[in-house]
Amino acid sequence: MFDTLIKNGKLIDGTKIEVALEKGKIKAIAAEIDQPAKETIDLAGKYYLSAGWIDDHVHCYEKMNLYYDYPDQIGVEKGVTTVIDAGTTGAENIRDFYQLTKAVKTNVYALVNISKWGIVEQDELADLTKVQEELVKNALLELPEFIVGIKARMSKTVVGENGITPLELAKKIQGENDNLPLMVHIGSAPPELQEVLGVMEKGDVLTHCFNGKPNGILDQATDTIKDFVWTAYQKGIVFDIGHGTDSFNFHVAETALKAGMKAASISTDIYIRNRTNGPVFDMATTLEKLRVVGYSWSEIIDKITTVPAQNFHLTNKGKLEEGFDADITIFEIVEKEKELTDSNGFTRQATEQIIPVRTIIGGVIYDN
Repeated sequence: MFDTLIKNGKLIDGTKIEVALEKGKIKAIAAEIDQPAKETIDLAGKYYLSAGWIDDHVHCYEKMNLYYDYPDQIGVEKGVTTVIDAGTTGAENIRDFYQLTKAVKTNVYALVNISKWGIVEQDELADLTKVQEELVKNALLELPEFIVGIKARMSKTVVGENGITPLELAKKIQGENDNLPLMVHIGSAPPELQEVLGVMEKGDVLTHCFNGKPNGILDQATDTIKDFVWTAYQKGIVFDIGHGTDSFNFHVAETALKAGMKAASISTDIYIRNRTNGPVFDMATTLEKLRVVGYSWSEIIDKITTVPAQNFHLTNKGKLEEGFDADITIFEIVEKEKELTDSNGFTRQATEQIIPVRTIIGGVIYDN
């Protein structure tokens, strides 16, 4: 007997699906499953389901002052089954963060900041003595199931006078630690975006890819994507949304899409202030913004499930397949207007809303 059977659901393409869960795993998937279960959820053909939504760029170490939040308030309560904290903590405080995550419902992973205390101050990479390779290596060895990559923030307010050097150090740390995934934040120069992309390699994640800053991907004089950005994109650098307070611009995203450039993954860069006051609010709102830009719902769901799971080697997540973790998001899409605002105050009118109604994590069911 299954623990849970989800009946009469549908995939984002409308295909009928039923899913059986047992001992925290997906046990069976078919158009119809006719076997008993301890609990049955009948979606009555009304609701969609997908592998659990993954937000690969959040800030949820509650003890920080600049960027912090609470995993369950941005995770399970918002239809997100897994969050990856993007470098809030460094090697000196990531163990404490890990201990706190043991008490939450949402799956939490972390990228360790190459600066040893993480984002205690805005300019964490202005002092290179804080970048200590041995400390990072020890943290990786101690928490291999929790730390899924490393993070370097490469913008003027963070690096001070150090230019591209922190990223070169991050690449060295990456190379000496099994080429763990690397996420790189971009913003105002220096360093110049061209220099940053020149150091990054295939598989590295560029977050805040559609920011509206002069040092972003758009040449503001010609309103076209910069040539060197195309080179990086075609090389296989992963473009990640990382919406955030100041890093998503509708026009940049629309211009890129019209030119044939799409983000590979969608993330929020959410923390308590941009969750409470906007413009981020939650993952669903971010998805609605990519929908009005012109992305299909099918690719949007792929970019918050399969893609981030692959990018950060979450081998048992991101797919509705037998043997995978029983992490599932149940949601509806309704025709309803909503004004959406980007990081620079520009608005678009959505005609569809995506609304999570139930979140299943490790087979445990939570109502939204």
